Amino acid sequence: MPTSQSASDTEPPSLPLRRWALDAAQAPVRVAERAWRIGAGPDGFLLKAYPAPDRRRIAFRHRVTAALDAAGLPVLAPVPSRTGRTLVVAGGTGYVLYPWVAGRRRGGLELTYAQCERLGELLGLLHAALDEHTPPVQQEMLVPTPRAAGAVAEIDRLLAAVPADGTDFAALTERRLAERRALLVEFADHQPPELDVSTVGHLHGAFDARRLRYGGSGNVTAVLGWDALTTGPVAGEVVRAAASLFATGDERGLDLERVRAFVRGHRSAFPLDAGQIQAAVHRAWWERLCDVAPLRHRYVDGEREPAGAAALVAWWSAHLDLTLDAFPAAYGAEPVDNPAFG
Repeated sequence: MPTSQSASDTEPPSLPLRRWALDAAQAPVRVAERAWRIGAGPDGFLLKAYPAPDRRRIAFRHRVTAALDAAGLPVLAPVPSRTGRTLVVAGGTGYVLYPWVAGRRRGGLELTYAQCERLGELLGLLHAALDEHTPPVQQEMLVPTPRAAGAVAEIDRLLAAVPADGTDFAALTERRLAERRALLVEFADHQPPELDVSTVGHLHGAFDARRLRYGGSGNVTAVLGWDALTTGPVAGEVVRAAASLFATGDERGLDLERVRAFVRGHRSAFPLDAGQIQAAVHRAWWERLCDVAPLRHRYVDGEREPAGAAALVAWWSAHLDLTLDAFPAAYGAEPVDNPAFG
């Protein structure tokens, strides 16, 4: 008899399956950590496990996703059990059942400009529905801002730890760390303000290519990943999503034509203003600039961290003024006075 811990790692106990009256002959197939597919074809399900579940938070998330699903958006509502509950707890572990979703992943650079615009519109429709179906959020938010001095100090510690063994990799590590340090020193006076006065609301929290599924017609069939549901500046999610979706992963940086189309689509469904988008661009760039973790993972810890994150920081820093103009271009306004402009 498996324990609750081993069940989370291998297969779920039979109790939650019975709560949904699932056919015992349909053996769960593990598809990810703490996630199993049950049944095949369009009538299959996805069962997810949550160790030590936060019942209140999960219940809120389920109400939100059910409302988005009822509004006709491509969001999966959890399947109620025979008792009507969407969270079943067995052995201290929570279980949630979802319909299995068909579709495939597509990178943002695979999308046409029209599809990029429709994807931005979808994010705007999600923001509009979240605004309608969730409680109001305080409209002035104190957003912690990383300090360049802290990042420089971390780089200095990493530089001191680079082995003096004369290898090419040690030299490359030293060069990449020194390049980031130089950028931090150069742009130290470009720090964004702590107080964000942009429109604040509930956000998906992780809107990127990994959480999107597409059908044969190129339309999004499902937006997954609602475990990341959070609150924050709406413009920030727009910019983070665009920067993730349309990054080339090399020295070319961002595909700004696709970025413009995406922001234009979002504006059509949930208009903000140029100043909010521009402030979000400033903050997103600064946070990436001060985030030394990808460099540490790749060059010091030896993890398989993609080089694209560091390349994007270098490109974005060299083209900061261009991005401050390009992202809010859909709003047809002149750039506002922003401290990110040198």
